[in-house]
Amino acid sequence: MSIELIISPRGENVRAQLADAPAWSAYVTELRRVLLMVIEKSDVAFLEVGELLVSEPLPARFSHLRNGLEVRPVDAVDLVEEMVAGCGPYCRLFMPGRLHVEPGWDGAVHIYVRPSVAVDLGELGGGEASFRWRDATPEPADVSKLVDAVADEGFWSALRETAEGVTLLCERWAHGVYGCRWFRVAPGNVTELARLVRPRSLLRSISAPDLRPKPEILEEDFTAFAAPLVPGELRYKAYPGGADSLSEVVTAGFPFVLADEVSGNRYAVVPDLDGVVRGQWETPGES
Repeated sequence: MSIELIISPRGENVRAQLADAPAWSAYVTELRRVLLMVIEKSDVAFLEVGELLVSEPLPARFSHLRNGLEVRPVDAVDLVEEMVAGCGPYCRLFMPGRLHVEPGWDGAVHIYVRPSVAVDLGELGGGEASFRWRDATPEPADVSKLVDAVADEGFWSALRETAEGVTLLCERWAHGVYGCRWFRVAPGNVTELARLVRPRSLLRSISAPDLRPKPEILEEDFTAFAAPLVPGELRYKAYPGGADSLSEVVTAGFPFVLADEVSGNRYAVVPDLDGVVRGQWETPGES
């Protein structure tokens, strides 16, 4: 792919107000029409979700999203509409070698197509939509050093050996505050955890963590856990930017706290069902 199509709102009020602008629906109608046309001319039956960012709890209709998920064209267009409206969740949608779609700013969307598709589309025009072509390729994911360890039998066996004490497992399945799940590991639940974690997730195990609520943690990003801290999936609340007081956290029912900067004992990426590791995660501390 070497041709980029940028679709953006023509009106300044639409770029500024997005979905609140009176002309937003007209812009979205044109955007959806052209995007479906691009997908059809690219001969794409589905698009893959990548670099998923979940900054708010996923609504029910997007609760199935994960990296590597293949979505139908109409579902991909629905997702793009939410992204350009500033609602999220955010991701890249692509079919390698054929099509790449990602959101921009101010209601815009960037679409990368093969030169032959650009020729087929010809001149595009719309009342509320602006179309601009340029030679470009998608920017690669900004990852300096990838986690290369695999969540294989060796990883789970090593985790089982540390499970007698308090060991936590964080499964980061997407970027963002709401893109992870937490578990307490026990010798009897390691096999179940290996079944529950999602392909392409980043796993981080933490053995014997200090979970005491201390005042110095308030100014850091931290995660608080509900009591009791029993084996299995844990109820938690993320505090990006910290909190005003420990009593606020504890009274909310989360007496155990963990600073986000605490390093894990082990990191590994969950392979796809065919055993191939396709998830790409930056090694913590390398950014």
